[in-house]
Amino acid sequence: MNKIIRHTLGRTERVNLPLWRIENIEAKIDTGAFTSSVHCHHIEEVIQEGATFIRFNLLDPEHPAYNDQLFVLPIHDKREVKSSNGQAELRYFVKTKIVLFGNEYEIELSLTDRSEMRFPILLGRKFIRRHQFLVDVTKKNQSLKKTRK
Repeated sequence: MNKIIRHTLGRTERVNLPLWRIENIEAKIDTGAFTSSVHCHHIEEVIQEGATFIRFNLLDPEHPAYNDQLFVLPIHDKREVKSSNGQAELRYFVKTKIVLFGNEYEIELSLTDRSEMRFPILLGRKFIRRHQFLVDVTKKNQSLKKTRK
């Protein structure tokens, strides 16, 4: 019988987004948020060869991990999300890979302006539950500690 290993996330984690060439970026773990999100700007729908895509810049030029990449990705979904201030906004969702504890996981991220927030990435409970992570808010950066061992 295979034993499920449940990793414990801290209240913040350092993560990698390998398909986007982003490493060691801060993420807030938020069990109060249903979906996960990432800070982007210049978010716009574009039509290429008859298909609809989403085009965006990840992060802000002031952010240390900013690499001036312009992304054009398939739209996984588009739906209304209630933000932390209670306002509903229509958001685009994309899928990518995220690395925690040395393992790669698929993640669905909503694209939004998080420039007023301290952390550019928010990991919500849909991702946490899907991959059976536990959360200990008294700790930070547990993924880095386990990966270094």
